[in-house]
Amino acid sequence: MVDKSASVTLDDVRNAQKTLSGVARVTALEGSRHLSALVGAPVHLKCENLQRTGSFKLRGAYVRIAGLSEQERAAGVVAASAGNHAQGVALAAALLGVRATVFMPVGAPLPKVAATRDYGAEVRLQGQVVDETLRAAQEYASVTGAVFIHPFDHADVVAGQGTVGLEILEQCPEVRTIVVGVGGGGLVAGIAVAVKALRPDVRVVGVQAAGAAAYPPSLAAGRPVAVDAPVTMADGIRVGRPGDVPFRIVGELVDEVRTVSEDALSRALLLCLERAKLVVEPAGASPVAALLSEPEAFEGPVVAVLSGGNVDPLLMQRILTHGMAAAGRYLSLRLRLTDSPGALATLLGVLSEVDANVLDVSHVRTDPRLGLTEAEVELHLETKGPEHCARVAEALGEAGYTVIG
Repeated sequence: MVDKSASVTLDDVRNAQKTLSGVARVTALEGSRHLSALVGAPVHLKCENLQRTGSFKLRGAYVRIAGLSEQERAAGVVAASAGNHAQGVALAAALLGVRATVFMPVGAPLPKVAATRDYGAEVRLQGQVVDETLRAAQEYASVTGAVFIHPFDHADVVAGQGTVGLEILEQCPEVRTIVVGVGGGGLVAGIAVAVKALRPDVRVVGVQAAGAAAYPPSLAAGRPVAVDAPVTMADGIRVGRPGDVPFRIVGELVDEVRTVSEDALSRALLLCLERAKLVVEPAGASPVAALLSEPEAFEGPVVAVLSGGNVDPLLMQRILTHGMAAAGRYLSLRLRLTDSPGALATLLGVLSEVDANVLDVSHVRTDPRLGLTEAEVELHLETKGPEHCARVAEALGEAGYTVIG
Protein backbone atom coordinates (compact mmCIF):
# COMPACT_ATOMS: atom_id res chain seq x y z
CA MET A 1 0.00 0.00 0.00
CA VAL A 2 1.44 3.35 -1.04
CA ASP A 3 1.62 5.88 1.78
CA LYS A 4 -0.54 8.76 0.55
CA SER A 5 1.41 11.23 2.66
CA ALA A 6 4.45 10.36 0.54
CA SER A 7 2.71 10.70 -2.83
CA VAL A 8 3.39 13.62 -5.17
CA THR A 9 0.85 15.10 -7.57
CA LEU A 10 0.86 17.66 -10.34
CA ASP A 11 -0.79 20.14 -7.94
CA ASP A 12 2.12 19.62 -5.53
CA VAL A 13 4.58 20.47 -8.28
CA ARG A 14 2.59 23.53 -9.34
CA ASN A 15 2.43 24.74 -5.74
CA ALA A 16 6.19 24.20 -5.50
CA GLN A 17 6.64 26.35 -8.61
CA LYS A 18 4.73 29.16 -6.89
CA THR A 19 6.87 28.75 -3.78
CA LEU A 20 10.03 28.99 -5.86
CA SER A 21 8.92 32.07 -7.81
CA GLY A 22 11.65 34.69 -7.43
CA VAL A 23 13.93 32.19 -5.70
CA ALA A 24 14.99 29.60 -8.29
CA ARG A 25 15.95 30.68 -11.78
CA VAL A 26 14.03 29.50 -14.82
CA THR A 27 17.16 28.05 -16.39
CA ALA A 28 17.91 28.29 -20.09
CA LEU A 29 17.15 25.64 -22.68
CA GLU A 30 20.01 25.61 -25.20
CA GLY A 31 20.08 23.77 -28.51
CA SER A 32 23.00 21.48 -29.37
CA ARG A 33 23.82 21.20 -33.06
CA HIS A 34 26.38 18.45 -32.46
CA LEU A 35 24.00 16.23 -30.49
CA SER A 36 21.12 17.03 -32.84
CA ALA A 37 23.17 15.80 -35.79
CA LEU A 38 24.13 12.68 -33.86
CA VAL A 39 20.56 11.82 -32.81
CA GLY A 40 19.01 12.94 -36.08
CA ALA A 41 16.51 15.19 -34.30
CA PRO A 42 16.63 18.41 -32.25
CA VAL A 43 18.43 18.03 -28.91
CA HIS A 44 18.17 20.72 -26.23
CA LEU A 45 20.14 21.07 -22.99
CA LYS A 46 18.25 22.15 -19.84
CA CYS A 47 20.95 24.11 -18.01
CA GLU A 48 20.40 23.44 -14.32
CA ASN A 49 24.18 23.77 -14.01
CA LEU A 50 23.44 27.51 -14.24
CA GLN A 51 20.90 27.38 -11.39
CA ARG A 52 21.69 29.21 -8.14
CA THR A 53 24.24 27.14 -6.16
CA GLY A 54 25.14 25.41 -9.44
CA SER A 55 22.52 22.65 -9.41
CA PHE A 56 18.81 21.80 -9.24
CA LYS A 57 19.11 20.96 -5.53
CA LEU A 58 18.03 24.43 -4.39
CA ARG A 59 14.52 23.74 -5.72
CA GLY A 60 13.73 20.77 -3.50
CA ALA A 61 15.61 22.07 -0.46
CA TYR A 62 13.77 25.40 -0.51
CA VAL A 63 10.33 23.83 -0.91
CA ARG A 64 11.05 21.39 1.93
CA ILE A 65 12.27 24.07 4.35
CA ALA A 66 9.56 26.53 3.35
CA GLY A 67 6.99 23.90 4.34
CA LEU A 68 8.25 23.60 7.93
CA SER A 69 6.23 24.93 10.83
CA GLU A 70 7.49 27.90 12.85
CA GLN A 71 8.43 25.52 15.66
CA GLU A 72 10.41 23.32 13.27
CA ARG A 73 12.17 26.30 11.74
CA ALA A 74 13.16 27.51 15.19
CA ALA A 75 14.90 24.17 15.80
CA GLY A 76 17.01 24.62 12.66
CA VAL A 77 17.76 22.17 9.89
CA VAL A 78 20.56 19.68 9.28
CA ALA A 79 21.75 17.95 6.12
CA ALA A 80 24.48 15.61 4.95
CA SER A 81 26.10 15.99 1.55
CA ALA A 82 29.38 15.99 -0.33
CA GLY A 83 28.39 19.04 -2.36
CA ASN A 84 25.25 20.04 -4.25
CA HIS A 85 22.62 19.25 -1.61
CA ALA A 86 24.82 20.94 0.99
CA GLN A 87 24.85 24.18 -0.98
CA GLY A 88 21.14 23.98 -1.80
CA VAL A 89 20.18 23.55 1.86
CA ALA A 90 22.60 26.27 2.96
CA LEU A 91 21.19 28.89 0.59
CA ALA A 92 17.54 27.85 1.09
CA ALA A 93 17.92 28.08 4.86
CA ALA A 94 19.62 31.48 4.61
CA LEU A 95 16.86 32.85 2.38
CA LEU A 96 14.21 31.62 4.84
CA GLY A 97 16.06 32.77 7.96
CA VAL A 98 16.61 29.26 9.30
CA ARG A 99 19.79 28.05 11.02
CA ALA A 100 21.47 25.30 9.00
CA THR A 101 24.11 22.75 9.95
CA VAL A 102 25.61 20.71 7.14
CA PHE A 103 27.73 17.61 7.66
CA MET A 104 30.23 16.91 4.88
CA PRO A 105 32.81 14.11 4.47
CA VAL A 106 36.33 14.87 5.64
CA GLY A 107 37.58 14.57 2.05
CA ALA A 108 34.92 16.82 0.49
CA PRO A 109 36.39 19.16 -2.17
CA LEU A 110 37.49 22.44 -0.60
CA PRO A 111 35.58 24.65 -3.09
CA LYS A 112 32.31 22.92 -2.13
CA VAL A 113 33.03 23.26 1.59
CA ALA A 114 33.86 26.95 1.15
CA ALA A 115 30.73 27.59 -0.94
CA THR A 116 28.49 25.91 1.66
CA ARG A 117 29.96 28.09 4.41
CA ASP A 118 29.64 31.18 2.25
CA TYR A 119 25.90 30.52 1.90
CA GLY A 120 25.66 30.76 5.68
CA ALA A 121 25.62 27.18 6.96
CA GLU A 122 27.73 25.78 9.77
CA VAL A 123 29.83 23.04 8.20
CA ARG A 124 30.99 20.02 10.18
CA LEU A 125 33.45 17.65 8.54
CA GLN A 126 32.78 14.12 9.73
CA GLY A 127 33.08 10.67 8.20
CA GLN A 128 35.21 9.35 5.37
CA VAL A 129 32.26 8.48 3.12
CA VAL A 130 28.81 10.00 2.70
CA ASP A 131 27.08 7.13 4.54
CA GLU A 132 29.11 7.91 7.67
CA THR A 133 28.39 11.60 7.24
CA LEU A 134 24.69 10.83 6.87
CA ARG A 135 24.63 8.90 10.14
CA ALA A 136 26.37 11.78 11.91
CA ALA A 137 23.77 14.24 10.63
CA GLN A 138 20.88 11.99 11.71
CA GLU A 139 22.42 11.60 15.18
CA TYR A 140 22.74 15.39 15.39
CA ALA A 141 19.07 15.73 14.46
CA SER A 142 17.96 13.25 17.13
CA VAL A 143 20.00 15.01 19.82
CA THR A 144 19.24 18.64 18.95
CA GLY A 145 15.75 18.41 17.44
CA ALA A 146 16.92 19.94 14.16
CA VAL A 147 14.90 18.84 11.13
CA PHE A 148 16.81 16.49 8.85
CA ILE A 149 16.53 17.56 5.20
CA HIS A 150 16.91 14.48 3.05
CA PRO A 151 18.46 15.05 -0.40
CA PHE A 152 15.79 13.10 -2.30
CA ASP A 153 13.53 10.91 -0.12
CA HIS A 154 10.72 13.33 0.74
CA ALA A 155 7.57 14.36 -1.13
CA ASP A 156 8.30 18.11 -0.81
CA VAL A 157 11.80 17.63 -2.23
CA VAL A 158 10.45 15.60 -5.17
CA ALA A 159 7.79 18.24 -5.84
CA GLY A 160 10.44 20.97 -5.86
CA GLN A 161 12.62 19.08 -8.31
CA GLY A 162 9.55 18.47 -10.49
CA THR A 163 9.41 22.17 -11.35
CA VAL A 164 12.19 21.42 -13.83
CA GLY A 165 9.67 19.32 -15.75
CA LEU A 166 7.11 22.14 -15.87
CA GLU A 167 9.74 24.48 -17.27
CA ILE A 168 10.76 21.97 -19.95
CA LEU A 169 7.17 21.64 -21.18
CA GLU A 170 6.82 25.43 -21.29
CA GLN A 171 10.13 25.94 -23.09
CA CYS A 172 9.89 22.98 -25.48
CA PRO A 173 6.22 21.97 -25.93
CA GLU A 174 7.17 19.68 -28.84
CA VAL A 175 9.50 17.54 -26.69
CA ARG A 176 9.23 13.76 -27.16
CA THR A 177 11.96 12.47 -24.80
CA ILE A 178 13.42 13.86 -21.57
CA VAL A 179 16.70 12.34 -20.35
CA VAL A 180 17.64 12.78 -16.68
CA GLY A 181 20.55 11.64 -14.48
CA VAL A 182 19.48 9.44 -11.57
CA GLY A 183 21.03 9.00 -8.14
CA GLY A 184 18.47 8.61 -5.37
CA GLY A 185 15.77 9.48 -7.89
CA GLY A 186 14.29 12.76 -6.64
CA LEU A 187 14.85 14.72 -9.84
CA VAL A 188 13.65 12.11 -12.33
CA ALA A 189 10.63 11.31 -10.12
CA GLY A 190 9.60 14.94 -9.85
CA ILE A 191 10.00 15.52 -13.58
CA ALA A 192 8.00 12.37 -14.33
CA VAL A 193 5.12 13.48 -12.08
CA ALA A 194 4.84 16.82 -13.86
CA VAL A 195 5.42 15.61 -17.40
CA LYS A 196 3.30 12.45 -17.36
CA ALA A 197 0.32 14.33 -15.89
CA LEU A 198 0.40 16.88 -18.72
CA ARG A 199 2.00 14.95 -21.57
CA PRO A 200 1.78 11.18 -21.03
CA ASP A 201 3.17 10.65 -24.55
CA VAL A 202 6.58 12.06 -23.58
CA ARG A 203 9.17 9.43 -22.68
CA VAL A 204 11.11 10.04 -19.47
CA VAL A 205 14.44 8.19 -19.43
CA GLY A 206 16.70 7.96 -16.38
CA VAL A 207 20.47 7.49 -16.60
CA GLN A 208 22.77 5.97 -13.99
CA ALA A 209 26.51 5.40 -13.89
CA ALA A 210 27.14 1.68 -14.46
CA GLY A 211 29.22 1.44 -11.29
CA ALA A 212 26.46 2.94 -9.13
CA ALA A 213 23.29 1.66 -10.76
CA ALA A 214 20.87 0.75 -7.97
CA TYR A 215 17.68 1.35 -9.93
CA PRO A 216 17.82 -1.49 -12.51
CA PRO A 217 18.08 -4.26 -9.88
CA SER A 218 15.62 -2.43 -7.62
CA LEU A 219 13.01 -2.13 -10.38
CA ALA A 220 13.53 -5.79 -11.25
CA ALA A 221 13.01 -6.77 -7.60
CA GLY A 222 10.04 -4.44 -7.11
CA ARG A 223 11.64 -2.78 -4.07
CA PRO A 224 14.69 -0.60 -3.33
CA VAL A 225 17.84 -2.72 -3.37
CA ALA A 226 21.16 -1.39 -2.08
CA VAL A 227 24.30 -1.57 -4.21
CA ASP A 228 27.43 -2.30 -2.18
CA ALA A 229 30.26 0.21 -2.59
CA PRO A 230 29.01 2.20 -5.60
CA VAL A 231 31.96 3.49 -7.63
CA THR A 232 31.84 6.29 -10.19
CA MET A 233 33.44 9.67 -10.86
CA ALA A 234 29.87 11.09 -10.92
CA ASP A 235 29.56 11.77 -7.19
CA GLY A 236 26.24 13.56 -7.71
CA ILE A 237 24.56 10.26 -8.68
CA ARG A 238 26.72 7.92 -6.59
CA VAL A 239 23.86 6.70 -4.38
CA GLY A 240 23.78 3.14 -3.07
CA ARG A 241 20.01 2.82 -2.58
CA PRO A 242 16.97 4.46 -4.22
CA GLY A 243 14.77 6.58 -1.98
CA ASP A 244 11.43 5.02 -1.02
CA VAL A 245 9.36 8.00 -2.18
CA PRO A 246 11.01 8.47 -5.60
CA PHE A 247 11.27 4.70 -6.17
CA ARG A 248 7.49 4.29 -6.19
CA ILE A 249 7.14 7.13 -8.67
CA VAL A 250 9.96 5.93 -10.92
CA GLY A 251 8.44 2.45 -11.02
CA GLU A 252 5.07 3.85 -12.10
CA LEU A 253 6.01 6.73 -14.40
CA VAL A 254 9.58 6.54 -15.72
CA ASP A 255 9.79 4.68 -19.02
CA GLU A 256 13.37 3.40 -18.76
CA VAL A 257 16.53 3.61 -16.67
CA ARG A 258 19.75 3.18 -18.65
CA THR A 259 23.39 2.95 -17.56
CA VAL A 260 26.53 4.60 -18.96
CA SER A 261 30.24 3.89 -18.62
CA GLU A 262 32.91 6.10 -17.07
CA ASP A 263 34.40 6.63 -20.54
CA ALA A 264 31.04 7.91 -21.78
CA LEU A 265 30.76 10.28 -18.82
CA SER A 266 34.21 11.68 -19.53
CA ARG A 267 33.46 12.19 -23.22
CA ALA A 268 30.15 13.84 -22.37
CA LEU A 269 31.75 16.30 -19.98
CA LEU A 270 34.37 17.15 -22.61
CA LEU A 271 31.67 17.65 -25.26
CA CYS A 272 29.68 20.00 -23.00
CA LEU A 273 32.79 22.06 -22.37
CA GLU A 274 34.03 22.20 -25.95
CA ARG A 275 30.82 22.29 -27.99
CA ALA A 276 28.25 23.85 -25.65
CA LYS A 277 30.72 26.03 -23.68
CA LEU A 278 29.14 24.76 -20.46
CA VAL A 279 30.93 23.58 -17.33
CA VAL A 280 29.06 20.45 -16.22
CA GLU A 281 29.90 17.95 -13.50
CA PRO A 282 29.97 14.22 -14.39
CA ALA A 283 26.52 13.56 -12.90
CA GLY A 284 25.11 16.48 -14.87
CA ALA A 285 26.66 15.14 -18.07
CA SER A 286 25.14 11.66 -17.67
CA PRO A 287 22.18 12.34 -20.02
CA VAL A 288 24.62 13.51 -22.69
CA ALA A 289 26.66 10.34 -22.09
CA ALA A 290 23.54 8.28 -22.80
CA LEU A 291 22.95 10.17 -26.06
CA LEU A 292 26.56 9.64 -27.11
CA SER A 293 26.43 5.93 -26.25
CA GLU A 294 23.27 5.05 -28.21
CA PRO A 295 21.92 8.08 -30.12
CA GLU A 296 19.44 6.03 -32.14
CA ALA A 297 17.57 5.03 -28.97
CA PHE A 298 16.06 8.47 -28.39
CA GLU A 299 13.10 9.92 -30.26
CA GLY A 300 13.38 13.66 -30.78
CA PRO A 301 13.01 16.39 -29.96
CA VAL A 302 15.08 15.46 -26.91
CA VAL A 303 15.75 17.48 -23.76
CA ALA A 304 18.80 16.42 -21.75
CA VAL A 305 18.85 17.82 -18.20
CA LEU A 306 22.30 19.08 -17.17
CA SER A 307 21.60 18.75 -13.45
CA GLY A 308 24.70 20.45 -12.05
CA GLY A 309 27.99 22.16 -12.70
CA ASN A 310 29.82 21.92 -9.37
CA VAL A 311 33.00 20.08 -10.26
CA ASP A 312 36.28 20.29 -8.36
CA PRO A 313 39.01 21.78 -10.61
CA LEU A 314 41.43 18.93 -9.88
CA LEU A 315 38.79 16.34 -10.72
CA MET A 316 37.92 18.29 -13.85
CA GLN A 317 41.54 18.10 -14.98
CA ARG A 318 41.64 14.33 -14.54
CA ILE A 319 38.27 13.84 -16.22
CA LEU A 320 39.19 15.96 -19.23
CA THR A 321 42.36 13.92 -19.72
CA HIS A 322 40.32 10.73 -19.43
CA GLY A 323 37.73 12.11 -21.80
CA MET A 324 40.34 13.03 -24.39
CA ALA A 325 41.80 9.53 -24.15
CA ALA A 326 38.34 7.96 -24.48
CA ALA A 327 37.71 10.10 -27.56
CA GLY A 328 41.04 9.07 -29.10
CA ARG A 329 42.54 12.53 -28.68
CA TYR A 330 45.09 11.70 -26.00
CA LEU A 331 47.51 8.83 -26.33
CA SER A 332 49.85 7.56 -23.63
CA LEU A 333 52.42 4.89 -24.48
CA ARG A 334 55.80 3.46 -23.48
CA LEU A 335 58.46 2.04 -25.76
CA ARG A 336 62.12 1.05 -25.67
CA LEU A 337 64.86 2.25 -27.93
CA THR A 338 68.63 2.01 -28.24
CA ASP A 339 70.41 4.31 -25.81
CA SER A 340 72.54 6.21 -28.26
CA PRO A 341 73.07 9.87 -29.18
CA GLY A 342 70.18 11.19 -31.27
CA ALA A 343 67.85 8.24 -30.58
CA LEU A 344 65.27 10.37 -28.80
CA ALA A 345 65.43 13.05 -31.49
CA THR A 346 64.82 10.38 -34.15
CA LEU A 347 61.77 9.13 -32.27
CA LEU A 348 60.37 12.62 -31.96
CA GLY A 349 60.95 13.11 -35.67
CA VAL A 350 58.76 10.10 -36.46
CA LEU A 351 55.99 11.57 -34.31
CA SER A 352 56.35 14.95 -35.98
CA GLU A 353 55.91 13.38 -39.41
CA VAL A 354 52.51 11.97 -38.41
CA ASP A 355 51.50 15.28 -36.78
CA ALA A 356 51.27 13.96 -33.20
CA ASN A 357 51.67 16.75 -30.66
CA VAL A 358 54.02 15.69 -27.85
CA LEU A 359 52.74 16.94 -24.49
CA ASP A 360 55.23 15.22 -22.23
CA VAL A 361 58.29 12.95 -22.50
CA SER A 362 59.84 10.85 -19.74
CA HIS A 363 63.24 9.37 -20.66
CA VAL A 364 64.57 6.59 -18.37
CA ARG A 365 68.13 5.36 -18.98
CA THR A 366 68.99 3.65 -15.68
CA ASP A 367 66.64 0.93 -14.49
CA PRO A 368 67.24 -2.73 -13.53
CA ARG A 369 64.68 -3.75 -16.15
CA LEU A 370 66.75 -2.22 -18.97
CA GLY A 371 69.74 -3.65 -20.77
CA LEU A 372 73.01 -1.75 -20.92
CA THR A 373 72.20 -0.28 -24.32
CA GLU A 374 68.48 0.32 -23.74
CA ALA A 375 66.40 3.32 -22.71
CA GLU A 376 62.71 3.56 -22.02
CA VAL A 377 60.53 6.46 -23.11
CA GLU A 378 57.05 7.30 -21.87
CA LEU A 379 55.13 9.64 -24.15
CA HIS A 380 51.92 11.61 -23.74
CA LEU A 381 50.58 12.72 -27.09
CA GLU A 382 47.70 14.88 -28.26
CA THR A 383 46.03 13.19 -31.21
CA LYS A 384 43.08 13.84 -33.51
CA GLY A 385 40.91 10.82 -32.94
CA PRO A 386 40.97 7.00 -33.07
CA GLU A 387 42.13 6.88 -36.71
CA HIS A 388 45.02 9.20 -35.96
CA CYS A 389 45.98 7.09 -32.93
CA ALA A 390 46.11 4.04 -35.16
CA ARG A 391 48.27 5.92 -37.67
CA VAL A 392 50.71 6.96 -34.92
CA ALA A 393 51.06 3.35 -33.76
CA GLU A 394 51.53 2.21 -37.36
CA ALA A 395 54.24 4.80 -37.99
CA LEU A 396 56.11 3.75 -34.86
CA GLY A 397 55.96 0.11 -35.93
CA GLU A 398 57.19 0.96 -39.42
CA ALA A 399 60.13 2.81 -37.86
CA GLY A 400 61.08 -0.27 -35.85
CA TYR A 401 59.75 0.70 -32.45
CA THR A 402 57.86 -1.73 -30.21
CA VAL A 403 55.22 -0.26 -27.94
CA ILE A 404 55.28 -2.00 -24.54
CA GLY A 405 52.38 -0.24 -22.81
